[in-house]
Amino acid sequence: MHATHAPLAGTLAPLPGGEAALVGLAALAVVTIPFLWPLVEHFNVMAHEGAHAVVGSAMGFGIKSVTLDVESRGATDYHRAPDTGPRRTLTRFVGYLGPSGFGLCAAKLIETGHVVTVLWIAIMLLVLLLFLIRKSFAIVSVPAVIALLAFVMRHAHDGLEEVIVYGMTWLLLLSGVRVAVADGAGAGDAGNLRRTTYIPSQIWALLWLVGTLIAVAVGGKWLVLRS
Repeated sequence: MHATHAPLAGTLAPLPGGEAALVGLAALAVVTIPFLWPLVEHFNVMAHEGAHAVVGSAMGFGIKSVTLDVESRGATDYHRAPDTGPRRTLTRFVGYLGPSGFGLCAAKLIETGHVVTVLWIAIMLLVLLLFLIRKSFAIVSVPAVIALLAFVMRHAHDGLEEVIVYGMTWLLLLSGVRVAVADGAGAGDAGNLRRTTYIPSQIWALLWLVGTLIAVAVGGKWLVLRS
């Protein structure tokens, strides 16, 4: 059965499970094949730093700047942020779960048929991120992604639009696992968390890995099996 319009404007029926799984396999190839990974690595870093910024704002810290360089390294700087304490710990911890968290939210929206809503929210969050960007490669990359998503919304037909949104969601979910495995206990965030909490870096790395794997399992169920 092909995806069709749902009764409400901006709502589309989810793809059949088999097609959703195929999109997931394609996304898995992108995040595991070395020469394809750089195509989406910067997208993962946007979500990582975006999570730092969202949670930092929620914790009451002013966001001074977000930078993303051409080698897909990022940093988020804050106003009025202490170096230690539960709020700062949570802000540091959430980055590696950011792509998985955004992917999980997108998967839930897709499950309920709100494919177009995923695009609108992604564009809105990227526009907010753009206001925080300071001199770095992100001045080019973030507007480019916004323009690409806007083009998809304006010109892609329903079937292609769904495939692109599914692909974006799978990439968020799967890239979260890849980066958690690749960076592991050597991640800068893990080192900062060890320094301020005295909990070993390996524990933080394990928590990130478990969290990202759970997100893939839950998000994959919503995308492929659906309730």
